[in-house]
Amino acid sequence: MRLLMALPLLAGSACPAVAGPLTFQQALERAGTNAPIIDARKAEVSASEASAIAAGQLPDPRLSLGLDNLPVSGPPAFTLDGSMMTAQRVGLQQDIPNLAKRHAEQAGADAATGLARARSAVTHLDVRVAAATAWIDLAYADRRLAAIDAVLGRLGRLVPAARAGVASGSARPAQSLRIRQAIATLEDRRSTILAEHAQARATLERWTGEAEPEAVGMIPDFALDPAELRLAIAGNPRLRAAEADVASARADTDLARAGKRPDWGVSLSFGRRDPGYGNVVSVGASMTLPIFPGKRQNPRIAAAEADLSAARAQHEDVRRALTAELERGLATHAMQVSQWHRAQETLLPLARQEADLETASYGAGRAGLLDVISAETALAETELDVLDRESQVTRQAAFLLLTFGGDAR
Repeated sequence: MRLLMALPLLAGSACPAVAGPLTFQQALERAGTNAPIIDARKAEVSASEASAIAAGQLPDPRLSLGLDNLPVSGPPAFTLDGSMMTAQRVGLQQDIPNLAKRHAEQAGADAATGLARARSAVTHLDVRVAAATAWIDLAYADRRLAAIDAVLGRLGRLVPAARAGVASGSARPAQSLRIRQAIATLEDRRSTILAEHAQARATLERWTGEAEPEAVGMIPDFALDPAELRLAIAGNPRLRAAEADVASARADTDLARAGKRPDWGVSLSFGRRDPGYGNVVSVGASMTLPIFPGKRQNPRIAAAEADLSAARAQHEDVRRALTAELERGLATHAMQVSQWHRAQETLLPLARQEADLETASYGAGRAGLLDVISAETALAETELDVLDRESQVTRQAAFLLLTFGGDAR
């Protein structure tokens, strides 16, 4: 595999429905549409957007009904028409919070919506990373199974030779035991790979919703551009979520400061009196008096400002954590690529050459069967090691590109 092709970070077109077999891109797209947690995050965004519509609006007006100036003593007591002042009243009252408070409430709702969207993007990213790594694990488990089956087939062909040698007296009985031991060791390794295959399949099924998925098609080649990945950190969903937290804390601070400004209220009422006195209309206005800020508004402002400072510090911590994670990942990837190339270009050819030479020497009578078994076993371990290293390189590259490659929506 050559690291030449960049990861396709989301294809906009939908894939045709498939059952079981999934290419890498299909697995990503299927996870992006079938994972229940993504639907949950979308619902949270919709709820936040709906709530934002009402933010900053005037509160509902209040309807009031009552009796004004009803006599309770003297000759007109408890009569509605015994006094000029008695009236049956119906009125409307409207509270009007100050404009700064309404703007702060709207900003807070917008920040909450932004936070819900950022969290949805983080979840989408996490799901895509999980599906991608599960697909890669499944694909390489298939390759390792094929490789180990080929090795077991090669060793199996040596069993008759070992038995024949023991029967003819040209080989010691222990030599036939050695090949059985080698085969048993590889079968243990195969059992481990089968378990890893089942685990990867179960994980991929969880994210894609496909029953017993199979990894088909080419394993993508990935090319990492460290400079581009570093620049893309500014748009990382986790950093955007931290920015939304800062915006929410800023809106809370503005709302607390707006508490120092008076709120208003207006009222209008109609009073029905005895026809002999005539009906009346009343209008009025009111305002709050924030005259004790030291024990009311100021503590709330101080608490909101502290929360804002904490949100800003958290934002910087997230940025630094992402930067450190990227640099660690790039260093790990560079190490894995170096080790993989060394195993592929040096260790594997040498192991094959050794196995070929020992087999030729055995055919010429210059080497024993144990030498062939040892060389074949070493070749098997080297082939599996190369596949392990290649899978680590591919897995790490996919993780870095999906996690730091920009907007994951």
